Amino acid sequence: MSQFLFASLEGVVDEETFLAFVEALAADRIAAGRMPVTADGHQGQWANQSIDSFLEAARSWAEDSGFGSRPGPKPQNPWRLFASFLWAGRGYE
Repeated sequence: MSQFLFASLEGVVDEETFLAFVEALAADRIAAGRMPVTADGHQGQWANQSIDSFLEAARSWAEDSGFGSRPGPKPQNPWRLFASFLWAGRGYE
């Protein structure tokens, strides 16, 4: 699923493709939720298991990266930028 999810992220250019990415992200989380939690707290590729840890990770990514400026380049399309924010919530620690 992760390659499909990443391809979906890469394809975000507008509202329609953003919503398709969100659908793929939700499906990826559901699939990960069926996996055991590893010793380091991951379920599949998901490092953040609760909505609060997911949002905190996304916020931390935004602060640490200048909202995608580092390592760069920052996506100019706001749909892609917000998709990147959600992607970061999945695994940023």
